[in-house]
This record gives sequence, C-alpha cells and structure tokens, in this order.
Amino acid sequence: MSDPSEQKPPLPVPEGSGTSRQFPCRQCGAMLEFEPGSGALKCGFCGTLNEIPKSDHGIAELDYEQQLEELKSQQPVHEATVIHCDGCGGESTLPDGQSSGLCPFCGRAVVATSIVRKQIKPKALLPFAIQQQGAKQRFDQWLGSLWFAPSGLKKFADAGGLGGVYLPAWTFDCHVLSDYTGRRGDHYYDTESYTAMVNGKSMRQTRQVRRTRWSGASGSVQNAFDDLLVLADRSLPPDLRSAMQDWDLPALVPYQDDYLSGFVTETYQVELQDGFETAKQMMDPQIRATVRADIGGDEQQISSLESVYRAITFKHILVPVWISAYRYKDKTFRFAINGRTGTVFGQRPWSAWKIVSLVAVILLAILIIVGIVAAAQ
Repeated sequence: MSDPSEQKPPLPVPEGSGTSRQFPCRQCGAMLEFEPGSGALKCGFCGTLNEIPKSDHGIAELDYEQQLEELKSQQPVHEATVIHCDGCGGESTLPDGQSSGLCPFCGRAVVATSIVRKQIKPKALLPFAIQQQGAKQRFDQWLGSLWFAPSGLKKFADAGGLGGVYLPAWTFDCHVLSDYTGRRGDHYYDTESYTAMVNGKSMRQTRQVRRTRWSGASGSVQNAFDDLLVLADRSLPPDLRSAMQDWDLPALVPYQDDYLSGFVTETYQVELQDGFETAKQMMDPQIRATVRADIGGDEQQISSLESVYRAITFKHILVPVWISAYRYKDKTFRFAINGRTGTVFGQRPWSAWKIVSLVAVILLAILIIVGIVAAAQ
C-alpha cells in the first residue's frame, strides 16, 4: 500500500448530486482547487487565482417541524458515490470514476458503494481559512508541547498525511418556555451555646450557626437560543467532536460547490431530529440556571422541570477540518485541526519508558537526599 501522506484527497461530490462538478482554469484549462483564505480557486498548474463569484442567495433559517414532515413524505432523493469505513464508520464522497480510496478519518483503505437516502442539502459553509502547510506547522507545534510522548512520534505522524474535510453540522435556533416546581433556601444564623475547655477549665461559649429556611417555589421562565451547533459526524472520536465547538458562524457563506473543490465532504450521519435532541442537552444547563435565578434565595432545588420548544429553525452547514490519523505500536491515533482557527485537537500516545525513567530519577533523588541527611546526623 502506498504511503497515506502521498495520497491526494479526492474531489468531493456535491451533496444532492450524483455527478461531480469540475472547475477549469480560465487561463490554461487545468482543474482548480479552492485556495484556503483566498476566496478563490487556484490552478495547480499555472498558479492563476480564479475568484469565486459572490452568491446572490442569502442564508435562510429553515422551519424544523416543516422539514421533518417533508422528510417523512419524500422518497429517497439523494444518490452519491460514497466510501464507508468499517473501521471508524466514516462516510465521505468520491468523484465519478473512482471506486476506492483512503478513509480521511482513520487512514484505512476503503471501497466505494452507491447509496440512496433521504438527505437535506447544506445551505451554508465556513470556507477553509488555514492552508495545509499552516495546519501542518500548528500540528508540529502541538506535538512538540506533549510531555512523555514517544521520541519517534513525529516520524509516525508525518506518515499519516493531512487531508482537508468538510464536516456536516446542524445549527438550531428556538425559544423555550419552561415550567418548574422546586424549593428556595434562605440562609439565616442562630446563636448556639456550647461547652469548651479553655486553659484547662470548662467554659460556656456561643457561636453563630448557619441554617437554611426552605419554602416552596414554582413558576415559568423563558430562554432564547441562537445558532447552537451540533456536529452531524460520528467518524471522529467523541472527545474530538465535543472539543470542536469554536466556529465563527457569522462568517458563514451561502453554499457553493466551488469551496469544496479539492476537499473531501462528509455526508451527515446524525439525522436532523437526533441533532435537535443533542441541542436540547446543550440548552439544559442554561435553562436550569435561569430557573435557579428565578427561584432566588441562597440555595435552590429543582423538583420538576418541563420545557416546550417553540419557533425551532435550523441550518445544515459544513465546517472545515484538517484531519489525519497515524499508527503507533499497532494503535491508531487521530487528530483534527480547526480549518478556521488552526486549533489542534488530538489523541496522543504515552511513552511508558519515559514515565518509568522519570519515576526512577525521582526515587533516586529521594534516596540520595535521605542518604545525605542520615550521614549528617
């Protein structure tokens, strides 16, 4: 098998289409790829930048309930050639005529199959702002900051390559009305007498003791949420998915195939309804905080909480990530780099030898100090 670092990421198939769109250079006719941070497609042959025309379409919020009804009534409408990885479960698109490739999430060799499923097309995306070389530099810096990492880790990581992937995501807006019952606790202080020994004598003294007076509480609160983002991906490990929440959503642009040229695009694996259930979990801490503030007092207890979610809207968007996987001692480690900010999130191996060596040095230092102290006495 060839080195994964030598594999060029395949061009994606735009979602909702069975054919891949190509972008010829206006100067020489060669195929173009999106140049991160430039807002243009770049020709790899002559270097010409071809500006991406501005879209006339805005980014609209879609009605959540209406979309669920439409999905129930539709026949499967989205057909694409995808690669499904049995190792990590990832699904990403392939261009026409290509029947195999490497999984961008774990580096395994995979074979493409044609599938038909109900899909919602993305309406917006965040273009890559960090180029591949910049992402590689940030990854090298991250590797250099790791304590107790194996000495040969950089060599193993370099063999894994670095591929750009657009990950699917949902964003949700909604208003929440929550009815609650609970208890309010107000602190007060009592003076308490006690006996204590002072200079060998038993003496009566007093002290202030804090107590809590509880009373019933009930009411209703409202919360509004805007652009709660839920990654619709199950290919990355849960710890990486949960960490990748820092997206500059005001920079979203209307979806255009041009931005996908030269990158892999993953199809969503978290359905719309499941995505909103995750969004509910994200809302819960703020709802409870609002309830506690409404109850007031010094302490609060929530006995029951029922929420109604209204005016729910959503967007299906794509977000950019540089991804690679590397194997070290028969185990796969994966990392992802935010394609907008350059922040690195990754899994790392530990060097047992380095840890044992440090412990041995510490124990040796303790024995030397004990020996010196003993000799001085």
